[in-house]
Amino acid sequence: MTPPEADDVSGRAQARLRAVLREALTRDLSHRIDDATAQAGPSVSASQRRDVARAVLDTARTAHTEAELLAGRALLDTATEQQVTEQVLDEVFGLGGLQPLLADPAVETITVNRYDRVFAQYTDGRRAQVAPVAASNDELTDLIRTLAARASSEERRFDRGSPALNLQLPGGERLFAVLGLTAGGVTACTIRRHGYLTATLAQLRRRGTLDAGLERFLRALVRARRNVLITGGTGAGKTTLLRALAAEMDPMERLVTIEDAFELGLERDPALHADVTALQAREPNIEGEGAVDQAELVRWGLRMSPDRVIVGEIRGAEVIPMCNAMSQGNDGSMATLHASSSKIAFTRLASYAAQGPERLPLEATALLVASAVHFVVHLDRAADRGTRVIASIREVVDAEDGAVISNEVYRRGADRRAVPVAGALRTDTLDDLVAAGFDPDLLARREGWWAP
Repeated sequence: MTPPEADDVSGRAQARLRAVLREALTRDLSHRIDDATAQAGPSVSASQRRDVARAVLDTARTAHTEAELLAGRALLDTATEQQVTEQVLDEVFGLGGLQPLLADPAVETITVNRYDRVFAQYTDGRRAQVAPVAASNDELTDLIRTLAARASSEERRFDRGSPALNLQLPGGERLFAVLGLTAGGVTACTIRRHGYLTATLAQLRRRGTLDAGLERFLRALVRARRNVLITGGTGAGKTTLLRALAAEMDPMERLVTIEDAFELGLERDPALHADVTALQAREPNIEGEGAVDQAELVRWGLRMSPDRVIVGEIRGAEVIPMCNAMSQGNDGSMATLHASSSKIAFTRLASYAAQGPERLPLEATALLVASAVHFVVHLDRAADRGTRVIASIREVVDAEDGAVISNEVYRRGADRRAVPVAGALRTDTLDDLVAAGFDPDLLARREGWWAP
């Protein structure tokens, strides 16, 4: 067992090395980058910048080792020196103490209750406490501010005047952080990873999210230009399913996506989606001006000649312009919504509409939703609590007495997976789906097509 005093010596030595390396980067990196730019041209890539930083650190580390020898102090072993070097590089170019967690593909969600109270949820459903992601609350706050500065060209404040931050990390993960609002006033954040930045219905079938019949049914919904609302709880896979449905669209269709923070990323693959304008809401500046919410973006998006409008997540007043878009010629539009079931989605939409500036009454909201949304697809976890599955699909039929009337055409069956309901789909809808390539015999198997 290593004596405690040896750990103290090693800890002090690591702290001295870390301070030297940080100081060297602060002092020398910008000059070395300028030299590299002069040689390589006007742009230096992120990997080139990291290589330059590594060279700066190697020089500083060698000088530090010589100084430690002259001072008669114990030296760190080579592996520890290299570990400290990588940590400093991650702080400058990566995600600091979050980097090891985000580098682990098995980590699905990271919850940071404070800098040294960190938990990870894994893809197999396990949850465990992990190492601290920062040395102090101030360091964690500075890290999040750095991430915000890198994430967008738009101003993303994170201070007492703007204590909440919502953004997408470089790897596509979604970060939400709060400052000064928790017990003890510490900074806290949650990071959710989307395991699949691109997805197709066929891939989701292979992963167990849907069966062969649902794959064909959803593909026909897209091709028949039905408006679809995807519902589910947090982490249910709504965005992934939305990406998979979008992958079934014609690559040359004109898409406008509306998001609170960039997450969908349909514009990243021109071969799959050639004509995409991705819009992101904007928070007010330090003077409290310049805010643009999702509701306004939907209205603006309709002026950009879209074939389909896609809202990453309906959160409030954008429900009315989104329903207007769906009912005024932009057929095949889609959105996601947090809801615990496919049926309760209509109540959630009504509550958002009632809280919006239009203050629509329940009867008007029901009529608007019934004229706009054709299908609600609900995601849940299977009985194993790990696999994300489609659990229910509802067809919207009409509105009556302030309520949206719907038929559940796929309902939860064994293992919480959706199975078809015979005769529930309206005849004219089935005819349209058949015209879009759907085989009606796929609805005849009561247990669905989940078995291989």
